[in-house]
Amino acid sequence: MVQQSAHIPQRKRFPRGQLLIDGQWRDASDGATLPTLDPTTEETITEFAKATIGDVDAAVQAARTAFETGAWPRMHHEARARVLFRVADLLDERAEDFALREAMDMGMPYRDFVDIIMPHCAGLFRFFGGLAMHAMDGAYRSSYDPHTRILTRREPLGVVAAITPFNFPLALTCSKVAPALAAGNTIVHKPASDTPLTALALAQVMLDAGVPEGVYNLITGPGGTLGDTLVKHSLVDKVAFTGSTAVGQNIIRNGADTLKHTTTELGGKSPNLIFADADIDAAVQVAFWGIFWNKGEVCVASSRLLVERPVYDEVVEKLARMAQAAVLGDPLDPQTQVGPIASRAEFDKVRQYVEAGKTSTARLVAGGGTRKINGKGLFIEPTIFSDATNDLKISREEIFGPVLPVIPFDNDDEAVRIANDTPYGLASGIQTRNLARALRLADRINAGTVWINTWHKYHPNGPFGGYKMSGYGREQGAEALESYTQHKSIWANIA
Repeated sequence: MVQQSAHIPQRKRFPRGQLLIDGQWRDASDGATLPTLDPTTEETITEFAKATIGDVDAAVQAARTAFETGAWPRMHHEARARVLFRVADLLDERAEDFALREAMDMGMPYRDFVDIIMPHCAGLFRFFGGLAMHAMDGAYRSSYDPHTRILTRREPLGVVAAITPFNFPLALTCSKVAPALAAGNTIVHKPASDTPLTALALAQVMLDAGVPEGVYNLITGPGGTLGDTLVKHSLVDKVAFTGSTAVGQNIIRNGADTLKHTTTELGGKSPNLIFADADIDAAVQVAFWGIFWNKGEVCVASSRLLVERPVYDEVVEKLARMAQAAVLGDPLDPQTQVGPIASRAEFDKVRQYVEAGKTSTARLVAGGGTRKINGKGLFIEPTIFSDATNDLKISREEIFGPVLPVIPFDNDDEAVRIANDTPYGLASGIQTRNLARALRLADRINAGTVWINTWHKYHPNGPFGGYKMSGYGREQGAEALESYTQHKSIWANIA
């Protein structure tokens, strides 16, 4: 996560954002707009269209028409793959523009975005384009009757509503859009209203790459109104959502009447277990970046640290020193390690959790305050509470910020019990030199991802998703493509 380049890009004001409906950029039907703010300067970056319910319906109708009568679902999957490969190439070519947008819009360090996020996003389109070239092929199967043949084939679901969060705007859009398009679906994308800038740029990439009109549509504006409209719309076949558990539950309820397919990646309170036999210096690095990368605004942040008692004090001391030395600053500065919280609402929420930690039985050992850069900015210091227990508010609830409770344990069974004592099950980690122990414990931890001696490793080929209240379905991997398709069996009498 250490920045390598001395290049410092310059802020700029972006053009006003519009809606993309049926291949055409247009204003909201009533002309309304919303501002998007830079959390570093607390100034307006630009305005973007505030769509109406009528605009949502127009986007869905365009996607439905493109699905029912357009070329995209009927195109051979190899031809679709070529378009997706072109999307990937354009993402590579425009990486610095995307990075500037995300650094200004949500505060991720610019170099992290260029070096980590952009290759992953381009890789998603290459992976799913390549996967579709063979996975979408049909197959003949035999039956008891020698005069009968069965042809099985995968077909796209139809219109997919992709509803994405503020914290990884581009990555969590691409993880939905790439498999959905590869399978032949059409899209209506609704990004978070706090961070729409990369969504606007991605929609333009789709046009430039040759995605046909109506196949990819972009609606911007308030999530409650527009998201509910998409979820309840009778012409939407699937909703792919990343966000809070409460909103995910509402999406599932609201989609029940029309039997929506759903993929939901929801909240997390992911445990990271450090054992006494671990490489402690390496484990501390993993623990620090596991929670403080992207200022803790990460669904799978290692937001509960469980440490075996013989090394507990050493781990806490080293983590505290790292937190105190962390460089908070402008995400465009290559020296910055921790940027600003993405929005005022999130900033205020995280501060409330910090105060809850201060008044709890836990002990504040690092951070706990806020910062300003040149008198501005939504910065919260990397904050660590030691001597925490698993029943505290800061240990139970998803904070979604740079706040870490550290909990001691005495043996394997206690570590697993604490790790699983949560309604969530998104991710987890085990830091130990004993690989046999790590694999045994990985089988016992109720989480969709288990990292061993690492954290924040992702690849398009690795399925990603949660257990329990962290949602269901998977993004990435062949499992994701499966979730955007349905199977058809065709029986033929050849006698």
